[in-house]
Amino acid sequence: MTGDTVRTFAEAREWARTGTRLVLDAVADLDETGFSAATALPGWTRKHLAAHVAANADALCNLVHWAATGDETPMYASAEERAEGIARGPALSPGELRSWLADSAERLAEGFDGLTGEQWRHEVVTAQGRTVPATELPWMRARETCVHAVDLATGTTFADLPDGFLTALAEEIRDKRRLAELPDGPLPEIAAWLAGRPHTLADAAELGPWL
Repeated sequence: MTGDTVRTFAEAREWARTGTRLVLDAVADLDETGFSAATALPGWTRKHLAAHVAANADALCNLVHWAATGDETPMYASAEERAEGIARGPALSPGELRSWLADSAERLAEGFDGLTGEQWRHEVVTAQGRTVPATELPWMRARETCVHAVDLATGTTFADLPDGFLTALAEEIRDKRRLAELPDGPLPEIAAWLAGRPHTLADAAELGPWL
């Protein structure tokens, strides 16, 4: 992993579609008990995580609107609004959660499809306060859906994610964590370690959570 790999816009859009399919497939057959089970994220049930992923699509739709119209629409009106979206999860039925996940993902995909080349270049501000071109939005969605598809703990692993996505993810997190070297091991395990998720790497330093 050299650090000079460049992910393309087309790849990010495809990875966002892949991640969305993985999330929807992961919850397709969950009943109330299955949705109420724990995830890989401490303190979060699958209901919490499903609500988080659905609310993320809604929030990204706000940034799509911003890019399309110039109307400054933040992802979330406040940190409280973001927390409220996650907290909605436990109160919803499995069917309601599946519908929210599917409908929000479809709205986001339609929003992406509707942006022109010029609109994709318009700048928006993320929930973390970063100013980015709208072309970053598919990558943001890809990270959210692919990693959380694993976090749902229904059988999807980092090994099921596209190699190109894992390479881009690992490089981004490595740079953000300012790590000069990475442990030896398979790419999926390195990506999991970097993301602060369970892994099989021996003697790798413990990293805090990411995303």
